[in-house]
Amino acid sequence: MAILTQLQSKRLLTATEISKFYNISIRTVYRDIKALEEAGVPILTKAGKGYTIMEGYRLPPVMFTEREANAFVTAEKLVQLNSTALLPRTTKRA
Repeated sequence: MAILTQLQSKRLLTATEISKFYNISIRTVYRDIKALEEAGVPILTKAGKGYTIMEGYRLPPVMFTEREANAFVTAEKLVQLNSTALLPRTTKRA
């Protein structure tokens, strides 16, 4: 979500910029961008230049309390441990 927020606020970001900003590996950036795409976020990749979001796309702000957010993360982890292959992917996208 943090990467999505950053992409919404800037025209074009490279994987290197994202990795440095969040102190994560380039590989993690690629994985997270792929997860956003799989969740339906229209990310455009400009070869050799970086990532941007399709013009006009905006995700409305979602506000959860810290306890609510932690409950979602906990539920996702439990589903990953105790479910068939389809349900964990669906839960992760949600």
